[in-house]
Amino acid sequence: MNRYFEAPHPYQPAPGDPPAVFLAGGITGVERWHDRAAETLLAAGLIVLNPNRADFPIHDPAAGPAQVAWEQRHLHLPGVLTLMWFPASDPAVTTQPIAMFEYGQALGERRRLVVGADPGYPRRADVRILGELNRPGLVVHDTLGSLLTAAIAEATRPVS
Repeated sequence: MNRYFEAPHPYQPAPGDPPAVFLAGGITGVERWHDRAAETLLAAGLIVLNPNRADFPIHDPAAGPAQVAWEQRHLHLPGVLTLMWFPASDPAVTTQPIAMFEYGQALGERRRLVVGADPGYPRRADVRILGELNRPGLVVHDTLGSLLTAAIAEATRPVS
């Protein structure tokens, strides 16, 4: 059974599938954290939905809209856990605005969510404030490792 789905390859849930985790968060101008996350989650027996393509066709004008459509479809599949990671970044390069938009979207839609922000992420305080205002008690993890541990626990917790 294939448990790793990288954009643009679609995942279609089937009865008996293990829980699925969508790797949301920074991509452009940051470390390639998705690889470590996928490895850890796959080792835990989970399905991984990774928007960070190994080779994005940047010069294809159709690639951007197809990417956004893939992401939105997979973020909204029933039961999918959104793992949101804001890695350290240079604010002169990026503050990861699309990731922040996706975070707000996940909060507003009340989706299952685990979130983390590296201490080197320039808008880390905003991540914490938005979380606290929208979901009091939401833990914002400081490391990718602690976020992955929380994601495994949350993904394998029975949903009522």
